[in-house]
Amino acid sequence: MKQTKTFLITLFALMMSAVAFADDTPIPVEQLPADAKTFVSKNFPQANIIYAEKDWNSYECRLSNGVKIEFNKKGSWKKIDGHMTAAVPEALIPDPIKQYVQANFPGCNITKIEKERYGYEIELSNDIDLKFNYQGALIGMDD
Repeated sequence: MKQTKTFLITLFALMMSAVAFADDTPIPVEQLPADAKTFVSKNFPQANIIYAEKDWNSYECRLSNGVKIEFNKKGSWKKIDGHMTAAVPEALIPDPIKQYVQANFPGCNITKIEKERYGYEIELSNDIDLKFNYQGALIGMDD
């Protein structure tokens, strides 16, 4: 009985510490990885980083133009979200995906792009989500 109680207390303490590490913690912009800061200044020259946070394996920042960017712990982008208002810079979109969107959704902008294990997921300004493999072939669609 005593061992079970000790085990449960230990398990609870471990779970609470895991939850504490999973929480996003606000950080000064200066603490973002150098690659993340360079990425923002190169691809969003008209915007400033107004907020940054860190969790145990990633960083996130919000820009003055409303864009939210998530980076891995080394500072490479994982997700760029313009929240249906700001377009993702074209230089960041693989050519086959750009060509598909231009041909099939003229007048629509890509407002979100996310790297997934299978390829990319994008969201268009008309609220349609498209999934592409890493070669740029369409593999799924959600509307």
